[in-house]
Amino acid sequence: MSLPTLTPWDEIHRRLPLIFPEGSPNREHSIWEIAAKTIFVMLYAGAVEGAGRWVRPDQVTRMTDAQALLTGQGEREQWVKDSMKPNKADVPGRWYAGNTRESIRDDTIRYALIENGAVVERQGLATTSPAPRYALQADFADLFGPVRTEAVLQTQVEAWHKKHLNAGALARIAIVRRGAAGGGDHQLVTFPNGETRRMSTGPSSDISKAVIEVFAPTFLEKPGVITLSESGNKVVARDDELAKAIGLTIPADKSLPDIVLVDLGPAHPLLVFVEVVHTDGPVNDARKAALLKLADKAGFTSQNVAFVTAFLDRGSATFRKTVGTLAWGSYAWFASEPQRLIEFSQGAKGIRGSGE
Repeated sequence: MSLPTLTPWDEIHRRLPLIFPEGSPNREHSIWEIAAKTIFVMLYAGAVEGAGRWVRPDQVTRMTDAQALLTGQGEREQWVKDSMKPNKADVPGRWYAGNTRESIRDDTIRYALIENGAVVERQGLATTSPAPRYALQADFADLFGPVRTEAVLQTQVEAWHKKHLNAGALARIAIVRRGAAGGGDHQLVTFPNGETRRMSTGPSSDISKAVIEVFAPTFLEKPGVITLSESGNKVVARDDELAKAIGLTIPADKSLPDIVLVDLGPAHPLLVFVEVVHTDGPVNDARKAALLKLADKAGFTSQNVAFVTAFLDRGSATFRKTVGTLAWGSYAWFASEPQRLIEFSQGAKGIRGSGE
């Protein structure tokens, strides 16, 4: 059986962000250099679904730049045989140290490429078996063949997405793409009571819209919007009557977060402070303390106040940068995964006051 056509690993690396766009699960480990070189080695060895050929993670570590240039069928077949032999001697110019094979297996293959449907695992092998067990999913391998134009490649990628990604992954990618692209000068935001407000478009406004239209009715029993602001602290909506009804005094300064929600369902209303984060500004400990003082003046104890930081996507650089600063007793919510909520406390499940 002839081996598949080879594409240089750096070209594979270039294509991976197109195949796994923003919003893809475990994207970081699906598009980094290690993933590209792992895919190259699988192609080099002919480890493609249906071919009966498989590779081990340690073979990725044994590849070298010099070997990668030897693309004849005989040269590739010989390398596969040699790379499977026990060899305690070091491999000059090897791509990775031998002790990185576990990281390649777990971070790149198992939790990224297999989770995204790009790699299949050989069935029937014992967990401790040293036999090779990984191969590229057949349609995924086709994405690395010669292409005439970028438009053709994009068409192939979109076809692969529709066929092999689950509905949740597709929805997440679509939401992130839409949030990144924006469109037009303004957009309408529909409040829980049916009223609409006009906001300027942009990533932060898109997240705010999702908070009000999706988060609020999903996690609050009887939601209401007290204030909604956009970038530059421009107040888009302000319901003084609702605030007065629950005893909240809305300051005229910039101390309020991007969104203030209230849940009128419980016997004692729940006040929900939401910070929308596209680049920075999460609910950290200092911000939480300041907002608790504001709530306390209105007669809200910590058990009746919740703090949420809203992001576009869990895989975004913004979330990774700020997650270490999020306050305990707060929540993180993502527009791309609207039914999920990360809780930074030991309280019971669901939205409720932060407690102390």
